[in-house]
Amino acid sequence: MGERPASVKEDDGRKLRRETVEHYLETIFYIAHEGEVVRPGRIAEWQGVSAPTVSTTLSRLEHDGWISMAKDRSVTTTEQGEQLASSVVRHHRLLERWLTDSLGLDWASADEEAQRLAPGLTEEVADRLAAHLGDPSTCPHGNVIPGRPIPYGDLFALADLEPGATATVRRISEVAEHDAPQVLRQLESFGLVPGADVTIGDGGPGLGAIAVIVGGETVALGLDVAQLVWAEPA
Repeated sequence: MGERPASVKEDDGRKLRRETVEHYLETIFYIAHEGEVVRPGRIAEWQGVSAPTVSTTLSRLEHDGWISMAKDRSVTTTEQGEQLASSVVRHHRLLERWLTDSLGLDWASADEEAQRLAPGLTEEVADRLAAHLGDPSTCPHGNVIPGRPIPYGDLFALADLEPGATATVRRISEVAEHDAPQVLRQLESFGLVPGADVTIGDGGPGLGAIAVIVGGETVALGLDVAQLVWAEPA
C-alpha cells in the first residue's frame, strides 16, 4: 500500500493536513464503492461540512494530484489517490476486525474506535495485524479489505429479493456504518450478520417493510434498512 503523505502543499504555500487528505479520500472511496457517483454535495453530506468547504478542499486535492473532477463535477481518485485511499480503508477495516474478533466490541463501537486509531497505524503494524488475524478478506460487516480477494459472488439487497427467496448475508452497506450506527446494533441483535442464512417471508408486516426469517425468528425490516443488507442468493 502507498505511503501516507505528511502534508500536501497548496498554491499559496500553506499545507493541507494529512488527516484532511486521508479523510476526503476515504470518503470518496466509500461512496464510490457503494455504487454512487461521487459529487461534492454527497461528500459534504457524508462529512457534515459546508459545500464551500468541500469545493475548496477538492480544488486543492485536484491540484496536488489526488483526485480528478469532471465537467459534471463528479469526483474520481487518481492512481496515487486510490492507493492512499485503499491504505486508509485497509487500516480501518483491519482495526475493526481486531476490535470485534479479539476484544469483543460490538460493530458500532468498533467502527468508532477504529476511526480514532487508524490515523496512527503504520503500514508495518497493519501488515503484522493482518497476519495476526489470519489475513481476513473482509471487515466484520463483510466489506472487502483492500488488497484481499472478494470472497463472495453477486449480491442483492434484501429489499430486492422476492418472497420465498433464500440467501446468505454477505455484507452490510458502508452507508449504514457511517450514517446510522444504531442500525448496525439492530442488525447485529437480529443476527443479520455476514454468514447468516435468511429467507424472505411471504407478504410482509406492512407497507414499507419486509419480513425476514433468520435463525428461526421472523424480523421486520424497513425497506430503507433492507436496502443496506446485501446477500448472496442460495
